[in-house]
Amino acid sequence: MSDKNKPVQQQLNIELGEKEAEGIYSNLAIISHSPAEFVVDFTRVLPGVPKAKVHARIVMTPQHAKLLLRALGDNIARFEHSFGEINVDGNHNLNNFPGFPQGNPTIN
Repeated sequence: MSDKNKPVQQQLNIELGEKEAEGIYSNLAIISHSPAEFVVDFTRVLPGVPKAKVHARIVMTPQHAKLLLRALGDNIARFEHSFGEINVDGNHNLNNFPGFPQGNPTIN
């Protein structure tokens, strides 16, 4: 392949601010969608606390949501190859959090 036909590699510089570098802990993601977008709300649910605050909302196209799914699957496979299988016991949903009200969450 001549140099003229080689794909051009582009470098992407991603800036990570100090606040964003700290991260946000989440143990619950609520996912909704429309024909045009997926919305993922990240929150944390604590036992005995019937209210949870959305700490981050990510809105993306269906194509980007599918790419995220693939990337997560690939990263989970690599993690499990290095550290062993991630065990998920039973059916994890809000009904399994002790002290949390039964039913679907309401987002205000």
